[in-house]
Amino acid sequence: MAIFASTCQRQTTRFLTRNAVSGRIPAFSATRDVTAATPFSYKKLRGSTSTRTITTQTQPPASVPQTRTAIPRYQALCPVQAVTPRHTFATMTQINTEPYRSMQTSGSTEPVWTHKLPWSQIPEFPSLDKDLETDIAIIGAGIAGISTAYELVKRGKQVTLIEARNVLSGETGRTSGHLTNDLDDGFLEIAKKHGEDGAKQAAASHAWARDRIGEIAEELGIECEYRRLLAYDISQFPVGEKKHEDELEELKEEAEYQRKIGLETRFDPNLTVRGWTSSIDQRGGMVADNQATFHPTKYLVGVLNWLKTQPNFQCYARTRVMDIKEKGIELLGIGHKTVEISTEGGHTIKAENAIEATCVPLQKLSVIIQLEFYRSYCIAVRVPKGSIEDCLLYDNAEAYKYVRLTACDEKDDYLVVGGCDHKVGQEETTPRFDELEKWTRERFPQAGSTDYKWSGQIFEPVDYMGYIGKNQGCDKIYIVTGDSGDGLTHGVLAGRLLADEIDGVRRNPWAELYSPKRVGSMLKSLPSMVTHDLQINTQYKRLVQTDIDDIEDLPRGCGGVLNKGTKKPLAVYKDENGNVKQFSAFCPHLKGVVCWNHVEKSFDCPVHGSRFSKEGICVMGPSKAGLAPADEAGEKEQVAAAAA
Repeated sequence: MAIFASTCQRQTTRFLTRNAVSGRIPAFSATRDVTAATPFSYKKLRGSTSTRTITTQTQPPASVPQTRTAIPRYQALCPVQAVTPRHTFATMTQINTEPYRSMQTSGSTEPVWTHKLPWSQIPEFPSLDKDLETDIAIIGAGIAGISTAYELVKRGKQVTLIEARNVLSGETGRTSGHLTNDLDDGFLEIAKKHGEDGAKQAAASHAWARDRIGEIAEELGIECEYRRLLAYDISQFPVGEKKHEDELEELKEEAEYQRKIGLETRFDPNLTVRGWTSSIDQRGGMVADNQATFHPTKYLVGVLNWLKTQPNFQCYARTRVMDIKEKGIELLGIGHKTVEISTEGGHTIKAENAIEATCVPLQKLSVIIQLEFYRSYCIAVRVPKGSIEDCLLYDNAEAYKYVRLTACDEKDDYLVVGGCDHKVGQEETTPRFDELEKWTRERFPQAGSTDYKWSGQIFEPVDYMGYIGKNQGCDKIYIVTGDSGDGLTHGVLAGRLLADEIDGVRRNPWAELYSPKRVGSMLKSLPSMVTHDLQINTQYKRLVQTDIDDIEDLPRGCGGVLNKGTKKPLAVYKDENGNVKQFSAFCPHLKGVVCWNHVEKSFDCPVHGSRFSKEGICVMGPSKAGLAPADEAGEKEQVAAAAA
């Protein structure tokens, strides 16, 4: 699963408005990489890798006014920084001393998982340097791609895994690591879209995925902190307020329904969390038994190391896919279709089947219009070992918080706290960590230093269920997307669903619920789809806006869009030494104008959520290509970052 309460609203269809970032960032690999909004719910970043509104198609307006307005946008200037002294481009020749991180991860911040497993310990794989043929090509080396490769390799299939950057460079490495079938949207809400049988299948399938991680870790001998524990859902309001009583009643109703469909859930009016010692009393809530957590990258490195020893597995990193299509004709069992994949390096992969485990499919629209795209935030705070109960904790604010523990050292653990999500590219990013830290210290006075701060991306399907199966209009191309803040379990679940379908053993009973071709629940969600489409179309206002009037106004270490006195809007980044690099500000996907993300030092598209590093490298789709360099410095920087 995944952020800020006061500045963004989300559809409050989740029980108790709890469709928040579930503490799970999308669990796929990023292989490619404000406005008034409708009310939304917030998802937890729990395991990654949203309730939304979506529509038919997003196109830029046919014509726009020719005048461009300079506005005080958050994307332009970094907070609390002085403006760089004026200078000419001729003087900007200092060597860049900033680290290149674009091929390792999708942001400039470091997640807590690097504390125990630094980037240097992630397995490396070669780039593809030839054409090849394979049974199954999997695009994207995050938890969805790796889990699917594992299930297929175990069944004897020849599998080729490819990744645009390094393996585990996407959202899987930026999750908060919750493993739960207590889904963010709430099963009362899920049943409204999918019926009681659909709610049962959702609970059972995510429970299977939660348990499957433990089984594989034990089978392969992977030490990844996997453990069972309780999950608590509590009111956001203190005891004594009427809203506290109202939320507890809703939690009680949800707990009763969860028991009805087979979850190990109960309501406890006196629930308290050991270690919550502040005077803020939010006691009472729902208890879900038999949930789990782990260290996500330790687990996946263990699976990758096993895959490397298998004769029917191969992996290529830094191999960006630019096109994927079906070739041939197959009708009523006559003829034969295959899949042809073209890479940026000019090579071709031919496969019997292909799987896009890429967070977002490699296409212009289709299922993409049934998704919303959100940023979610996490901090890791030192707490004395044993001072706080080892559990999963969620409050029920609109931008609700989610909490878990992970190992730090012999003396301390890390308390990982997440929340504060917002639509990609549409709101300020910098205040989120302050809110998370304030919330944490008010409730856990034993909190020490905050050692890690990071963010990730989640993908919210309009009807609460992700998309796993054959892509719309395809017979041999499969997709995994829309994790809804539960990307870790969603990615593992994808491995079983896709292996079952490709293997042709039998129709998996959960397949219909997750089918990208489903219709009924989409029709029920049509009003919110339309509202969302109207909202994201307003983001094309960026075509006539500028963040800065002059490059000299840009502080060092910051970026912004210059759309004044230029033929086309430019995405400009000024490094810490004052060197300037320029790129096209048009997202290659559908020509939205990007915005500057201060926290991750990236250019983010507010239309469909594509993201680009400060060097213009695509770190998140649906765009397949990066931002086109607009000057020699930008071109050199992009080449250097890609080679780092």
